[in-house]
Amino acid sequence: LRAVREFMDSKGFIEIDTPVLQPIYGGANARPFKTFLHDLKLDIYLRISDELYLKRLMVGGFDKVYEIGRDFRNESITRLRNPEFTMMESYWAYVDYNDMMELTEDLFNYVAKKVFGTTKFKIGNNNIDVKKPWKRMTMKDALMKFANLDIDKKNDTDLMHLLEKNNIQTEEFSRGIAMEHLFKTLVEPKLIQPIFIIDYPKESTPLCKMKRGNSELIERFEPFINGWEMGNAYSELNDPIIQRDLLTKQAEQLNKGKEDAHPLDEDFIRAIEIGMPPMGGLGIGIDRMVMFLTGKESIRDVIAFP
Repeated sequence: LRAVREFMDSKGFIEIDTPVLQPIYGGANARPFKTFLHDLKLDIYLRISDELYLKRLMVGGFDKVYEIGRDFRNESITRLRNPEFTMMESYWAYVDYNDMMELTEDLFNYVAKKVFGTTKFKIGNNNIDVKKPWKRMTMKDALMKFANLDIDKKNDTDLMHLLEKNNIQTEEFSRGIAMEHLFKTLVEPKLIQPIFIIDYPKESTPLCKMKRGNSELIERFEPFINGWEMGNAYSELNDPIIQRDLLTKQAEQLNKGKEDAHPLDEDFIRAIEIGMPPMGGLGIGIDRMVMFLTGKESIRDVIAFP
């Protein structure tokens, strides 16, 4: 944690705390923890992400911000997931997801060398080197390489059969959602050496800019090491009209029972209307980073009280 802070501070980022108790949660697809603020007679939520408040700071005039803190997601407990976990989120004005990939490589390299004096690690049976540059591959290309699956040559019926064959259940079908679910099941466990999977389907998040030249995709990446998703990053959406439309659709899904959909945050949209600069955003799961660097295969081994 000290090394992460040293790196971010050296790059000119300012660490700022954002609210843990929030009247409207957002910034990720997750079911929240809900509680009640008696003095204001108000339902509130433990944050699932720091994103929407850090972006408000960008509107307020900060060009580089980050926060390291606890987030809370009321979902499954697994070898890689704990209901409360430590996240580092950062936002950088006037850059895009390409710059955030370089920042991610540099962060892992700095922490590895600072704490362990090497970029080479062994976890389980895998020898892994985080030395930059990391490979970059689109989600479609990864499906082709690791699962021999050409998404573009499959019609909707083919994709539904593939989901059923792999015991993948979705609340509603779209080609983008099918692609993301098939990637998670068929490809993620095979991504051992550090790699950025880029250009996700637009249905995967409402907070990201469209891919330049392809409106069906978004400028999003996730870094993977040892078959684990280590983070999430975008070229951030800063068009208030598009953002309102996407969050309205998410709120409709939430009202229909999709528990991990986003609610509509009017204050956040109003902030974008005032003027949010184009920016890159990055979230890194600190617990998973520590798991990898220390050779642990369960998140319970790196949290003092899991």
